[in-house]
Amino acid sequence: MEIIIFPSEQATDSNGNLAGDAITKLLDRKPDAVLGLATGSSPLPIYRNLISRYRSGDISFAKARAFTLDEYVGLEPEHPERYANVIRSEFTAHVDFADDAVHGPNGLADDIPAACQSYEDAISDAGGVDLQILGIGTDGHIGFNEPGSSLASRTRIKTLTAQTRVDNARFFNDDLDQVPTQCLTQGLGTIMDARHLILVATGRSKAEAVHQLAEGAVSALGPATILQHHPHVTVLVDEAASGRLQLADYYRQTYAAKPTWQGL
Repeated sequence: MEIIIFPSEQATDSNGNLAGDAITKLLDRKPDAVLGLATGSSPLPIYRNLISRYRSGDISFAKARAFTLDEYVGLEPEHPERYANVIRSEFTAHVDFADDAVHGPNGLADDIPAACQSYEDAISDAGGVDLQILGIGTDGHIGFNEPGSSLASRTRIKTLTAQTRVDNARFFNDDLDQVPTQCLTQGLGTIMDARHLILVATGRSKAEAVHQLAEGAVSALGPATILQHHPHVTVLVDEAASGRLQLADYYRQTYAAKPTWQGL
């Protein structure tokens, strides 16, 4: 696991640019790469960077495919907070993905277990995810894998914790009653199958979750801690989110001494 810490005033641009570099190199090497897309505020600098690169002619998604991490259950198709619509408005509609290239879990399916298995099958049939973008919740969840999630879990229905619903109420006019109680999410086992994971976290509220992710015991109480067992994880954080890291100085030294050829 590589931890990269940026000064808070530089983190937004730096996170987006580093991840943008990694995705650009991936698509140069493999134009039909499969990307894993997260929603929420953390990945937005990455998406803005990629849109800018696309508009400058430096990157193309024409042959690429993408799978989103999760989806609310029960939100009508046109609801602005349905993640299929969010990822379209924030990213995919602004670049050149093919019309049928971006997929998400079906939160409106009549048969939820079958829809979850179908989603797993679709990811497998695509050859697996080459690069997965992640955020992290204040309680350590990734995707919607809440504390207590099986470390080997696959795509399934989950009930959101009270804290996650409170955290997400800002997207629903601060009306907690509008926030769905259930979701579909890629499981921790599904996420771990991706070949490269890039996790972004900013702000003091994420400091404890980042500390546990990088330096805590691997436990279902902290779902993101499973990433310690992944061979290729990049964690991009600002000073505030790194505030609880005991080895922060070492992470800074390691990044400063990193060979230029290594990339992310």
